[in-house]
Amino acid sequence: QVQLVESGGGLVQPGGSLRLSCAASGLTFRTYAMTWYRQAPGKERELVAHITSAGGSTNYADSMKGRFTISRDDAKNTVYLQMNSLNPEDTAVYYCNARREGLFLRDYWGQGTQVTVSS
Repeated sequence: QVQLVESGGGLVQPGGSLRLSCAASGLTFRTYAMTWYRQAPGKERELVAHITSAGGSTNYADSMKGRFTISRDDAKNTVYLQMNSLNPEDTAVYYCNARREGLFLRDYWGQGTQVTVSS
């Protein structure tokens, strides 16, 4: 039913750029807040960027602020993460999350896409 599929990950050199995509299906996409998380080996999962269901507000972790940009295209049921000035510390699996709270929580996760920043 509900599916979130991340794509766009890969190997990039320090200072490079990458754009991740998360395509959603099986849900009313425009009603969900979308968030990118990441998890590096041996580290806890951390929030990368968040965008509200209306798209009017975004939030970023401090280390990503100014380098990463989250956006959404509700007509395409897709959320994006533009990543610039990448550092080796950005190496992680990046996950897409869709969340909607009501009488009960609706919370969905993608399978993740690997981003490796290395020379």
